[in-house]
Amino acid sequence: MSTSPVILLLSGSLRAASTNEAVLRTAHALAPSAGVEAVHYAGLARLPHFNPDDDTDPLPAPVAELRAAIDRAAGILICTPEYAGSLPGSFKNLLDWTVGGTEVNDKPVAWINAATQGRGHGAEAALRTVLDYTGAQVVDRACARLPLDRSMIASDGLLSDPAARHRLGESLGLLAAAGA
Repeated sequence: MSTSPVILLLSGSLRAASTNEAVLRTAHALAPSAGVEAVHYAGLARLPHFNPDDDTDPLPAPVAELRAAIDRAAGILICTPEYAGSLPGSFKNLLDWTVGGTEVNDKPVAWINAATQGRGHGAEAALRTVLDYTGAQVVDRACARLPLDRSMIASDGLLSDPAARHRLGESLGLLAAAGA
């Protein structure tokens, strides 16, 4: 049994081959060297549309699983694309399901913005707004911009850029320290 802090990895993308997923796969691979255990949440597509009438016990099973994963984590690392200047609808739906619970309150959270240069600001702003509303502890020093393009993803699906990998490892360590 691991005694390392658990960092929950949340992707805002439903695309398996997205750069956001590559970032989180790399975070998962780097986690042991950063002194953390990374758990990748894979239930985004299974979440029902948010309806406040359904935000009661018993919660829909996928929502209960999400909230339990958040509750078990010492911190959360998010990597999400920007769609139409904001968060993708499916990821905003995930965040909406966290508002009625207390699992995110005071939880250290950071994000990695993998958008190309000049993009992703709208998603960051929307993310900060929702996280502030939920009471999350945004760890600004752990948040990072890693402008990626597909050439920076190796055939194993992980980031190949040493500087990006180093910064990602730093983000994991900072999140873990904030949750200690």
